[in-house]
Amino acid sequence: MSNKKNGISEIINHRHSLRFKLVGEATIIGALVGIVIVLNRILITKLSPLFKTLYSDASSSFLNLLKVFCVVILVGIIVGIMVKKEPMISGSGIPQLEGILGKKIKINWLKVLFYKFFGGILSLSAGLSVGREGPSVQMGGAVGEGFSKVFKRINIEEKFLITSGASAGLSAAFNAPLSGVIFALEEVHKNFSPLVLLSAMASSLAADFVCKQFLGLEPAMSFKNVDVFPLKYYWLLLIMGVFVGISGMIFNKGLLKSQDIYGKLKKVPVEIKVAIPFLCAAVVGIMSPILLGGGHDLIISLVNEGFTLKILIIFLLIKFIFTFVSFGSGAPGGIFFPLLVLGALVGNIFGVIVCNAFGLPSEYIVNFIILAMAGHFAAIVKAPITGIILITEMTGSFEHMLALAFVVIISYLTADILKSEPIYESLLERVLKNNKREAVLQKGNKTLIEVAVFMGSIIEGKYLKEVDWPEDCLLVAIKRGDKEIIPKGNTKIEGGDFLVVLVAEDRVSQVLEEIERIATKVVG
Repeated sequence: MSNKKNGISEIINHRHSLRFKLVGEATIIGALVGIVIVLNRILITKLSPLFKTLYSDASSSFLNLLKVFCVVILVGIIVGIMVKKEPMISGSGIPQLEGILGKKIKINWLKVLFYKFFGGILSLSAGLSVGREGPSVQMGGAVGEGFSKVFKRINIEEKFLITSGASAGLSAAFNAPLSGVIFALEEVHKNFSPLVLLSAMASSLAADFVCKQFLGLEPAMSFKNVDVFPLKYYWLLLIMGVFVGISGMIFNKGLLKSQDIYGKLKKVPVEIKVAIPFLCAAVVGIMSPILLGGGHDLIISLVNEGFTLKILIIFLLIKFIFTFVSFGSGAPGGIFFPLLVLGALVGNIFGVIVCNAFGLPSEYIVNFIILAMAGHFAAIVKAPITGIILITEMTGSFEHMLALAFVVIISYLTADILKSEPIYESLLERVLKNNKREAVLQKGNKTLIEVAVFMGSIIEGKYLKEVDWPEDCLLVAIKRGDKEIIPKGNTKIEGGDFLVVLVAEDRVSQVLEEIERIATKVVG
């Protein structure tokens, strides 16, 4: 009994000195993630032109055309073998990361890092309609978990380090450090704990510093000298927000449906399934190379060139289908950038129509493009703050904040009304269903978890003794601002509190789910 008490005391005491230690460790992880992502981006930059040249030469002769299809099939099969060896690298990787943090699945961090690195490079270089941001987040999380495993960090510290790595991954992918921090808080960790904020910020800044040393100071996309959208035309943004929300709902349902279709091909080997979008990439690359990849070049073209309405609609339809085919196959690659591109296309189409119909200056079309990107992100991912901050960092100006927030709120509510679930949560459910690699934790070991109490939740205003707590857990502290309260039966819970709970490692997933339910479920 004495050893058990000493073990619990050690865990609690370790937590008290965790803040400063986490910042140092997160900085190291951020620098490591920055190096990994820099290498990843450089290799993609070197390989992508080779595939584009291959596609452009295809029309010169039948032999060249045959060579193109042979090469892409071979590359697709190689990537398929990687996915077969490590299924956790399929798709974006963000749902898998959230599953790890919730102690619902386990991974081999080194295998995931290795196969995701090279599988992602081949998928992106070949031109599949996937983004590098999701893989960057997963690789960052893998680096954080690897650091934790190598240096034998306790469970709660490992959770913070994984989140820090994920934050660094997005920061390095977009050259947008603040977006990396907010995404880690809003989507990955799902609360704004000061410990998460400090560690994610340190990691994100370190990764951004490393990337800018090698890749320059410009963000992944940069919109300069964009005029502020006039207040008198905000009623148009309301209409666009509705259309963007509908588009987000279509994207979510289409993405899940594409996975269902591939899932029905049970007799088809994984290698062949993954090779399908590589064949599609070859066709797209031969016919319309601007639609290849995540879509960075396409967004820049939308801003700088005036495509006709007919061309924009064709681009939108092809990009939707190409993204569904690419992601549904399980090929390593994210949806982050493609969903921004699709939002940009919706905004461009809307902008062309209203500018022609109401005589608006064509200069405002770029505003519709930018604002629709943020709205599309919010409607699909259900992370509105990240969407606003990301586009703000891209534009390099806070002058568009009001318009961004307006469109984001409308598109978010529209998607909610249409009962469109957050895409990463939907994808996580499928990962848990299809992969039986649940986290196996040792009995007897204890760890700490932190859960934020939402304002208006069913336990806000209640005394601790009135709450029906899950079994096999002990509330050891309540963090309220800078104060740490020792809990007693007559301690009243307030909105904004952080509950620090001691729980057996083999019960983490269940206890965390039960406490989050009562701490976040709003009355009414």
